[in-house]
Amino acid sequence: MQSNSSMRTPLGRVRGLGSAKSGTGHFWLQRVTAVSNLILTVIFIGVVIALVGRPYPAAVALLSNPCVAILMLLFILSACIHMRLGMQVVIEDYVHAEGPKVLAVMANTFFAIAVGAASVYAVLKLSFGG
Repeated sequence: MQSNSSMRTPLGRVRGLGSAKSGTGHFWLQRVTAVSNLILTVIFIGVVIALVGRPYPAAVALLSNPCVAILMLLFILSACIHMRLGMQVVIEDYVHAEGPKVLAVMANTFFAIAVGAASVYAVLKLSFGG
């Protein structure tokens, strides 16, 4: 007779999912966005430094370059996803009551979307000659 020390069901062992059902995907997405944030933040800081002391038309001219605009949009996307994932972990770890936890996770998602949408709008407006 085979000794089975696992407490997981046969279906659970086949699917390979933990108790949260999506922890591995969440973990890897957070790591991927962290790495992309390292690269894109350096580029973002370079753009900001290039614009220090320059007039508004210089910002419009720089962001009118499609490569710069796309890199800024990627920075916004990556940062907002990473921000949402990180706050979700904090909420899930420290908010114990189920109702407030669900509301906080929803508010966190809406906040990340609002910040991302406003930032994307600003970059697009500037990049199209705003």
